[in-house]
Amino acid sequence: MSFISLGCSKNLVDSERMLGLLSQDGFALVPEGQPSDLVIVNTCGFIDAARQESCEVIEELLDRKRAGAVKGVVVAGCLAERQKDVLLEEFPEVDQVVGVFGREEIARVSRRILGGLEEQRSLFRPAPVQAQDDRARLRITPRHFAYLKVSEGCDRLCTFCAIPYMRGKHVTKPIEQVVAEARELVADGVRELILVAQDMTYYGVDLYGRPRLAELLKELDQVEELDWIRILYNYPNYFTEELYEVLGSARRIIPYLDMPLQHINDRMLRMMNRRHTRAETESIIARLRATMPGLVLRTTLIVGFPGETESEFRELLDFVEATRFERLGAFAYSLEPDTPAARLPNHVEQAVKEERQARIMAAQQPIAEAFNRTLVGRTLDVLVDGPAPAGAGGVPAGEAWLGRTYADAPDVDGVTLLAGPDYRPGDLVPCEIVEARGHDLIASPLAPAPPRRKRPRPRPRRRPASSSLTILDGMS
Repeated sequence: MSFISLGCSKNLVDSERMLGLLSQDGFALVPEGQPSDLVIVNTCGFIDAARQESCEVIEELLDRKRAGAVKGVVVAGCLAERQKDVLLEEFPEVDQVVGVFGREEIARVSRRILGGLEEQRSLFRPAPVQAQDDRARLRITPRHFAYLKVSEGCDRLCTFCAIPYMRGKHVTKPIEQVVAEARELVADGVRELILVAQDMTYYGVDLYGRPRLAELLKELDQVEELDWIRILYNYPNYFTEELYEVLGSARRIIPYLDMPLQHINDRMLRMMNRRHTRAETESIIARLRATMPGLVLRTTLIVGFPGETESEFRELLDFVEATRFERLGAFAYSLEPDTPAARLPNHVEQAVKEERQARIMAAQQPIAEAFNRTLVGRTLDVLVDGPAPAGAGGVPAGEAWLGRTYADAPDVDGVTLLAGPDYRPGDLVPCEIVEARGHDLIASPLAPAPPRRKRPRPRPRRRPASSSLTILDGMS
């Protein structure tokens, strides 16, 4: 069988869980493009561009089925959940459609398809009232870093977003379960743990009656074998005094936070149902930068939301220039059917949305480059991700490596190039940053990679030889 995973890091965790279930059931993976009995695609349905990509992949797989290279095609995940009523009408040759919360039955579904058994071709389950267990994953990411989902779903109902309709209400994963999953990942070689959720700072409210992200982080900070804990998707709400204290004092939480803001104008925030104001946002940012020295703050913004005036956009642009986010992505508003924003008046023309997006990114480019120049001359640890392309940075093939400092998350930020023939993926190498090239860095190792800690022997594992992985930077 083959497996293709599309979408965000939260979707990736679901893909890895399905791969683990399939592996336990005896399925073997083949390289992508080779003949296989079955192909499963875990789709993304977030915005129009992601849906279009998913549909193009489905059509490509069906072409392979018609040519006899594939016997069965399974469509799973968010697009399946969002378009459950029409997907089989659009693609009648798909053998099975599996919704987001049907993932635990993927092996049974696959067996029935290959056995030629007739059954209903769609499988959907209601959103669980308890968080799903993501242990026993077969990971697609390199061995030294992994994403850990601490909750599922979202209660916010932002007017532009369809995720609650696909992923359900917010469901917190208990602290002890998250820690158990972290320890399993560490035993499998993970050095960088990347925490993800649709709404990270809301963690615990539904299960414990109050936000408990601070307590979760305290527990994870005690996992000795971890080097870095990176926290993504922190809404500008529920930043408690205890959370500030933990972020400022924890040993393994690196000073990098993703905080999706979307806008800063108060009227736009109300129209988006974001439940915070500009003043509250600026207060949180100031407090975080005072609490976490060297903080790298990443955000995402939406331009061209229905009714956005040039004056309101200019306020957002001025905010970007004044706040100087180290990392930033901007998206042109995408009209999502069945969301409240789709029914709003005064939709902005596409050309205007794209022009505003370009202006935001043009303003951000020199800010990001200037921040990278401040790193030159500093000594930073670089986590090696893998070998660099031949000739990168003028270094002979086999003697250059790509890695990341704490300031860069996988797939969405820049990379760091370092020279040396003796490194391996997962090495944490002390380096001097010697040059900044746009969004990327050049580093000079100061010493050989330190010896790795002894770890428990990892469970037997097979890497997915055929995973085609696309990580899209989320807008939530």
